[in-house]
Amino acid sequence: MENLNKELVIVGGGLGGCAAALSACESGLNVLLTEETEWIGGQVTSQGVPPDEHKWIEEFGSTKRYRDYRNKVRETYSRNMTVKSGEAILNPGNGLVSNICHDPRVTLHVLNEMLMTYVLTNQLTIDLNTKVTSVKKAGKTVRSMTFEHVQTGAEKQVTAQYFIDATEAGDVLPLAEMEYVTGAEAKKDTGEPHALDVADPDDIQAFTYVLGMEYREGEDHTIPKPAMYEFWKEFHPAIWPDKLLSFFAPHPITREKREYTLFREETGFPLWEYRRIFDKNQYENPYNPGDVSLMNWPQNDYFLGNIYDVSESKKAKHLYQAKQLSLSLLYWLQTEAPRSDGAQGYPGLKLRKDIFGTEDGLAKAAYIRESRRIKAEYTVAEQDVSPNFNNGQAGKRYKDSVGIGSYSIDLHPSMAGKTYLDIKALPFHIPLGALIPKDADNVLAGCKNIGTTHVTNGCYRLHPVEWNIGEACGALAGFCLNNNTDPKSVRENDNLLAAFQNELRESGFELEWPDEFYKE
Repeated sequence: MENLNKELVIVGGGLGGCAAALSACESGLNVLLTEETEWIGGQVTSQGVPPDEHKWIEEFGSTKRYRDYRNKVRETYSRNMTVKSGEAILNPGNGLVSNICHDPRVTLHVLNEMLMTYVLTNQLTIDLNTKVTSVKKAGKTVRSMTFEHVQTGAEKQVTAQYFIDATEAGDVLPLAEMEYVTGAEAKKDTGEPHALDVADPDDIQAFTYVLGMEYREGEDHTIPKPAMYEFWKEFHPAIWPDKLLSFFAPHPITREKREYTLFREETGFPLWEYRRIFDKNQYENPYNPGDVSLMNWPQNDYFLGNIYDVSESKKAKHLYQAKQLSLSLLYWLQTEAPRSDGAQGYPGLKLRKDIFGTEDGLAKAAYIRESRRIKAEYTVAEQDVSPNFNNGQAGKRYKDSVGIGSYSIDLHPSMAGKTYLDIKALPFHIPLGALIPKDADNVLAGCKNIGTTHVTNGCYRLHPVEWNIGEACGALAGFCLNNNTDPKSVRENDNLLAAFQNELRESGFELEWPDEFYKE
């Protein structure tokens, strides 16, 4: 077995992991970044979920590096495509979900370019197709981790002074025998108005297998009938107003029956435009391509079973069934979906296998909304972000803030049969204490595994916040090593905390919202 020594190991190459690598490398650390798939970028790339952001993102409300990343996405289109004159701010796909709906391969290119400086000097090593398999600890200190290449089986053991768990599901936590939470907490434990009366560790949000489609009017690109099509065609969940494969679903906020359409019509929400990543009308192109959209809709949320803390056979079963759901939805759209002209089906929908480079055309990994969560030095509760518990236009202010974010509390249907919960949350702050586990001295949470509850996970799980969390973790590891201290001391010592927050501000972190957000 190969043995390596690094100052920092980042497990998971999603947005949080990449952001952590950038800040840690800028601090001068020698870093290993591992990623289980063959793509870095996580939810934007291998999972196929374009950035979902708040309404102020073009002006403020993120770190400088996140804004640099967004600018580089647009620059990539401007350099490589002939963009027609139009809007001052380019939205590559004119998707409804954000101002920067784009092809996952563009983010993959941008992130690799942003990290290239450190890769070329061997300060940063990126191990793709690599997963953590075991952890060695001494008391509360992790000494080393063992990694396995998922294709070759080759193993390596890596010692380090700090470790960041930036995996999509908090994979390090059980391996390190750390305390963690899954699912929903009880009201008696959190005091949250929307917590359950009795805790349910299986009340975990749906995950989704995304796929990409191009629409080519007048052509027939119907896929072979999926093996589970008849099952999914007839599936009618108790929490759904109609069959799952239909143009009706619960409204996330009101939960009333809501009509959807594929394309924009007089009535119904246009699914195609929601996560459209290529709008052909914005570009000059001799090939005459069709519009491209990513399928991450209510109809392909999978909530029949979880894929972590279950047996390998159950995990494989649920991953397969989730893929079958997405393919069945596509097949239903191609063959049976009702059209406004009275016909059935849109055979011109073409499965774009090239987008993810997979044999089945689906994303390289499932989009996981809700991770295992650390037992943290501080846990963010609903009261911290709810307008019912805070005056002014922002949530609870923390002395140890390491960033800001904004999103509603948005919970998708769950494995326990619960329906949507979508309620208002104020623009919030990210407390350093939520990134620090109680039971580990040199492990940090760098993704959706921070100290939130089931409820507040719903607003802390989106792209700019995950990036901010990861970037703060990388900066904290660098600060601790450069100042011979540790994360808990930084949080508890006023002088250390002020110095650390000073460094964050100087590198482009926003630790507070503009002053007007705090006026009552």
